[in-house]
Amino acid sequence: MKRVAKKRNDAPHRSGFCAIIGRPNVGKSTLLNRVLGEKLSIVSPKPQTTRNRVLGVLTRPDLQVAFLDTPGIHRARGGLNRFMVEQALGALPEVDCVLYLIEPGIVRDPAVPSGIRVEIGEVNQFIVEKLRESGKPVVLGINKIDTVPKHELLPVIEAWKDALPFAAIFPFSALHGDGIDQLVDLVGEQLPEGPPLFPPDVYTDVAERFLVSEYVREQILRSTRQEVPYSTAVAVESFDESEREREGRGLVRIFARIYVERDSQKAIIIGRRGEMLKKIGTAARLEIEKLLGCKVFLSLEVTVEPRWSEREDALRRLGYSS
Repeated sequence: MKRVAKKRNDAPHRSGFCAIIGRPNVGKSTLLNRVLGEKLSIVSPKPQTTRNRVLGVLTRPDLQVAFLDTPGIHRARGGLNRFMVEQALGALPEVDCVLYLIEPGIVRDPAVPSGIRVEIGEVNQFIVEKLRESGKPVVLGINKIDTVPKHELLPVIEAWKDALPFAAIFPFSALHGDGIDQLVDLVGEQLPEGPPLFPPDVYTDVAERFLVSEYVREQILRSTRQEVPYSTAVAVESFDESEREREGRGLVRIFARIYVERDSQKAIIIGRRGEMLKKIGTAARLEIEKLLGCKVFLSLEVTVEPRWSEREDALRRLGYSS
């Protein structure tokens, strides 16, 4: 996909790849969308929303950063979860630097003299060790600073500063955009000097079919509860378009199949008299129309595929196999 790069001041040109790494729900996808000024990665309040690596390219006259948004690293149980963790950790050998995102992790504790303590946690300790093994320069980004008083960020920085020899530690807010430009500058300093790796009007290599399936899955995540979102996959089976249709004189017709693992999940997604499926389809269609820049006819069907998230053949068919 393409977009026009925004002009920035002149500087020695740097370019390279940066993996955005962290636990689920630390704001990796929100950050990528904010940096690009485009909706590329889907976002929801539920953890493990991102399942695949997503490439997003930021181009400035002095800098080009190819960001890899990765799934949240967590304790992997089952084939799908192992795939997601492998997607994240597998990005480390392929990049020039890492942007490691964390939340402040502040816990109110009256037993501590300051009244607060900072929790790093077992999963973050695991991530730190993997980053140490990679040998790549790491920028530590402390996201969601809008959720804590500013004076409480100092204990967070103090708790983390010796975890790794970080290239930089920087607090910011992906949701509100505070500190984003400075964060990108810090990442850019870790990249080698060199020419752009992508044409200036390219901001991703992700296929439109993939984005369409993700937009449908995003609405399932936002509309359903409990285990249903995590047992759902979406496959675009037909995508009929023409140049004339893209010019606004017709429709892009899309058929997508939603896979679930049990009949009860199918019933939830369809809803009473098909109301839930209609809600999901309408919301997804509006997002897809923004993406494609034209009218869309979206047809959805729900199919039960027992234990698809654990079966290698199903994971491979649905694009969740390394």
